[in-house]
Amino acid sequence: MPEKRPFERLPAEVSPLNYGLCLKPDLLDFTFEGKLEAAVQVRQATNQIVMNCADIDIITASYAPEGDEEIHATGFNYQNEDEKVTLSFPSTLQKGTGTLKIDFVGELNDKMKGFYRSKYTTPSGDTRYAAVTQFEATDARRAFPCWDEPAIKATFDISLVVPKDRVALSNMNVTDRKPYPDDENLVEVKFARTPVMSTYLVAFVVGEYDFVETRSSDGVLIRVYTPVGKAEQGKFALEVAAKTLPFYKGYFNVPYPLPKIDLIAIADFAAGAMENWGLVTYRETALLIDPKNSCSSSRQWVALVVGHELAHQWFGNLVTMEWWTHLWLNEGFASWIEYLCVDHCFPEYDIWTQFVSADYTRAQELDALDNSHPIEVSVGHPSEVDEIFDAISYSKGASVIRMLHDYIGDEDFRKGMHLYLTRFQQRNAATEDLWESLEKASGKPIAAVMNTWTKQMGFPLIYVEAEQQEEDKVLKLVQKKFCASGPYSGEDCPLWMVPISICTSDDPSCAKMQVLMDKPELTLVLKDVKPGQWVKLNLGTVGFYRTQYSPDLLESLIPAIQDLSLPPVDRLGLQNDLFSLARAGIISTVDVLKVMEAFVNEPNYTVWSDLSCNLGILSTLLSHTDFYEEIQVFVKDVFSPIGERLGWDPKPGEGHLDALLRGLVLGKLGKAGHKATLEEARRRFKDHVEGKHILSADLRSPVYVTVLKHGDGATLDTMLKLHKQAEMQEEKNRIERVLGAISQPELIQKVLTFALSEEVRPQDTVSVIGGVAGSSKQGRRAAWKFVKDNWEELYNRYQGGFLISRLIKLSVDGFAIDKMAAEVKAFFETHPAPSAERTVQQCCENILLNAAWLNRDAESIHQYLLQRKAPPAVV
Repeated sequence: MPEKRPFERLPAEVSPLNYGLCLKPDLLDFTFEGKLEAAVQVRQATNQIVMNCADIDIITASYAPEGDEEIHATGFNYQNEDEKVTLSFPSTLQKGTGTLKIDFVGELNDKMKGFYRSKYTTPSGDTRYAAVTQFEATDARRAFPCWDEPAIKATFDISLVVPKDRVALSNMNVTDRKPYPDDENLVEVKFARTPVMSTYLVAFVVGEYDFVETRSSDGVLIRVYTPVGKAEQGKFALEVAAKTLPFYKGYFNVPYPLPKIDLIAIADFAAGAMENWGLVTYRETALLIDPKNSCSSSRQWVALVVGHELAHQWFGNLVTMEWWTHLWLNEGFASWIEYLCVDHCFPEYDIWTQFVSADYTRAQELDALDNSHPIEVSVGHPSEVDEIFDAISYSKGASVIRMLHDYIGDEDFRKGMHLYLTRFQQRNAATEDLWESLEKASGKPIAAVMNTWTKQMGFPLIYVEAEQQEEDKVLKLVQKKFCASGPYSGEDCPLWMVPISICTSDDPSCAKMQVLMDKPELTLVLKDVKPGQWVKLNLGTVGFYRTQYSPDLLESLIPAIQDLSLPPVDRLGLQNDLFSLARAGIISTVDVLKVMEAFVNEPNYTVWSDLSCNLGILSTLLSHTDFYEEIQVFVKDVFSPIGERLGWDPKPGEGHLDALLRGLVLGKLGKAGHKATLEEARRRFKDHVEGKHILSADLRSPVYVTVLKHGDGATLDTMLKLHKQAEMQEEKNRIERVLGAISQPELIQKVLTFALSEEVRPQDTVSVIGGVAGSSKQGRRAAWKFVKDNWEELYNRYQGGFLISRLIKLSVDGFAIDKMAAEVKAFFETHPAPSAERTVQQCCENILLNAAWLNRDAESIHQYLLQRKAPPAVV
């Protein structure tokens, strides 16, 4: 890793008790004026005050000790690199309380961070701007000078001076709204005082919005704010929020602490959503649902994001991490409990199986790299903070909490959570504090177990073999670090404390044995397990490890996949483990292809989804060979039986998961060029475009991707026209994500140019370029060249936020030649992107791993694909 920049937290001599803040944004010339009156405590005598401040000009500053004369600051020294300002005073500020006053001006920027402008179109077609905020991690300092560290909490009295026809919102409820003396077109809106809170959770929004509202069963006023004329589209999120708040109150046994909560859709928004206390901001696609035009996966996404952000109102907002090193506590926890909440609201989603495919396997993929990092990372400089908002903090964090919850049991887990939240409310906590509360509640060695998962990177591979001894099976387990590059070869191998569960064919959904593996090897005796019975580790795919079975144990599990006696989440885990073992060169890819063929009777959406992802990865790898067509034939063979069973139209009594499965399978067959699917997709697309028969939302993605993949310039023009006409951001995104499927070089260029045009919102450019890179070999080359050629503009646009990391990953991860790794590395040496340094290293590592995989297995895969198709030899 590069050397860490020198970084110091703010000095502790002066700290805030209350911020009185008045802001007056100008929505036409994109500036704002601010007045800060803060009640502060001087803890030791000093003649200067150091605060965070970025892109703000201070006009005047003064300090008045309580009951004494005002002292004017004589110097403002900005340390721009460190985003700090030092106010110097002509005399010493004595210990005690006083008032700090600062008048300042700033810019409503277009970088989607700090206090920024967001572009929207009114129903009559005018372009206007809203003023909105995004402060996490370190951008409150772009809106007002402050002590911008999570542990420096204070209360806030906020008022906004805004045009009288605009909606003005902040964390708390409005207490007063009166005409502004200097300008009759403006009003001053005052909000109630907040509880003690961190700066990164402060928020304000000024714009034009409609809303829907309700009260939760425990009396909290909930509103969902939508673009004007789209209030209807806020109803789904409103229902989810109204069920979720009482669920969390019951789960934590701590009431929601504010009088109201608003959920609001923001047009230009970098993340998915942000949990500002009492005013949660969302991308439009993470909040708005149109009963007719939203697909099933969008509903599910909205439900999860609402569940995630509302969980933060307790876990993060009421109790906040002491420093960004403990960010994972916030994010890992919320990423786990959002599933618990959605499972409570929508049991028909089978959401916990989806967790394994969406979070658990994603985290394992990243965490097997040498360039991964532990869950707990010591961070300093703001650019290092941006970098840890990744799959390790969120998905591995959530996965180890799921494992911990399973290890402790729900009742003790809830007791421990209640203890933690009540002990630290309105304060800050570190990872150890949570372990201590859970240890107290459960009596188990939580800290000792969990430190092995959060303080060291990676996770174990458990090798298991068995020997029959009369009526018993004797299992031998060995743990070693799992590495994407093959068997671990380092000196002293790290060890984990692994909660192991084992089930047998007697009762596949119940653990026959549970044990904590705390050493490198373990021998276990399973009583009364007959020779013909199979044995499976990691019941429910809950433990964060991969399993490698001896050949005979694996052999005995295959029939349990075929006859579905193994539960879905275990079928998924088994297949995913095998695929990653092949990727790492521990077993052969051909062995995995054989197992994949055993899934021909598979009914479960999530199992198919994971299988489909893995075949996609293999397909991308083999696009570097001259037998790419053969793997497409394999895909068609695997998916066509389920495609025929499902057909194109929903059958009576089908639900959410059937809709998701149909979209997945038809898209997969269409892209692979399955003849009947392609013809039907073209027919339905034509009817859709001509308005004869509008495609249901769930069929749009698969149809769009199919016609584009096998389409021409006219198809692309039609899609771009549909994009322009789309009312909903969801539909625009749906089209943006598939445009890259087009295959002619000059059309690929057209799509890339479109990505940077005014037609695409800045946060969505990344998915257009990523779609091009992920669709074909030509697309990958063209996208990488495009990113290099337009680097200045792209980097300037996303300045260090996590979108830049995502862009890099999407555009280069699919390469599989050693020299590409060198090229990527060289490019970022001359075009540094500090917050994406680790991503660049991970990408280079992935490219080298792909190249090694291709060299190792391409020939045997080719042979296998050929001989599958050969007629059996006649004897």
